[in-house]
Amino acid sequence: MNAGVKTSAFYHFITMSLSGRFKQHWQEQFPNLQPANCTLLIAVSGGVDSVALTDLIAKSGFNFTIAHCNFQLRGEESERDELFVRNLGEKYKKEVLVKRFNTLQFAEENKIAIQEAARILRYDWFEETRKEIHASFIATAHHADDNIETVLMNVFRGTGIQGLRGILPLQKDMHLIRPLLLFKKEELKAYINAEGLQYIEDSSNKSDKYTRNFFRHKIIPLVKEHYPNAEENLLNNIERFRETEELYRQAIQLHKQKLMEPKGNECHIAVLKLKQATPLATIVWEIMKEFGFTAAQTNEIIKLLDANNGSFISSSSHRVIKNRKHLIIAPLQHDVAQHIIIEQKQKKVEFERGVLTIEEITGLPHISTSNLVATVDAKEIKFPLLLRQWKQGDYFYPLGMNKKKKLSRFFIDQKLSSTEKEKTWVIESNKKIIWIIGQRIDDRFKVTPQTKNAIKITFLNKP
Repeated sequence: MNAGVKTSAFYHFITMSLSGRFKQHWQEQFPNLQPANCTLLIAVSGGVDSVALTDLIAKSGFNFTIAHCNFQLRGEESERDELFVRNLGEKYKKEVLVKRFNTLQFAEENKIAIQEAARILRYDWFEETRKEIHASFIATAHHADDNIETVLMNVFRGTGIQGLRGILPLQKDMHLIRPLLLFKKEELKAYINAEGLQYIEDSSNKSDKYTRNFFRHKIIPLVKEHYPNAEENLLNNIERFRETEELYRQAIQLHKQKLMEPKGNECHIAVLKLKQATPLATIVWEIMKEFGFTAAQTNEIIKLLDANNGSFISSSSHRVIKNRKHLIIAPLQHDVAQHIIIEQKQKKVEFERGVLTIEEITGLPHISTSNLVATVDAKEIKFPLLLRQWKQGDYFYPLGMNKKKKLSRFFIDQKLSSTEKEKTWVIESNKKIIWIIGQRIDDRFKVTPQTKNAIKITFLNKP
């Protein structure tokens, strides 16, 4: 047998082997995604990986559209890439959608790195396009080498166990599939050569200024000098890490169910229960990160368990407050209107806590016992009224008392939590508090047997 026959047989083996493994891998990872019920949007750069993916998907019988991003970062080379991908669409007789981005401007405006800017731009556009063309999933050409590099970078970034699981083959929430994670780059290149397919090289892949390339060209080759099987070992470990991460998620979910008590837009956690939970720092971090807190704040949050009542720590969106026997996680208040004027003829007032309805009553009224209704003597009221949040230093004369009391003291007596205090609003008349909404009216405005006309204010709380 001559060398030409040997080469032909070798390429045939490569093609059949990889194609067969691809189909088997697809059945294992995406058993519900079949040509009869699934259309794909394939992200194609024109390099070895995406060309191989396109060919394998085409030969598997799927209907697909090609999507190409021109980030306009490499001048003529970017234009060359776009033209190549358009020609690739003609080869497979498939539509090619192209988006041209001003990536540098986007990166500068958002003060982020070029690579991060490109990632955000492309995935946002992929999802937007997927919806427009009604594709089932977006397919990207991430392969085993990408996965190894990602895990190593995550180790040094400090992303925890979630980072060790690597790139996921399926992300349903993002409508993403990555069918090539089983294959090394060299296997894909051998397949491309065996099939006689053309591809293009991205010159930026040779530059070590990008973190991924630094790991690809410097770190991994150095590691392999001492551990020749490092890549294979890492790939095997990624599978174990992924299973370990799943067990970890299940355990964290059980802890959350035991510890977290939703109350409206707040979450309450019993201090004693949390103190008994182990490992404490990990559980606290997993709970708090959902509310915008950083890993660096974990120890400070743990200190709240033994802190004074009312102590708190804030994230960009929430505050965790020590309130007696609980930690309360509550959204930060971003009020648009801190003061609302109520005119005399106004019958309805909407504000962030709910709705007030105002009714004028002739004669001696029936007095409701509900804290959500305030009935006051009309002759004591001077319009316009002022609706506002309470503030330190406020005082009133609680119904049934002839002595004034600071609202802060009243709240303590009523055992209001810190967040309940923050959400408390009052109504003023002539700089005197008429009603602490939902709590108590001022004794100076109460209805008496001599009352001839009254004003009834009803509060409907927002759910």
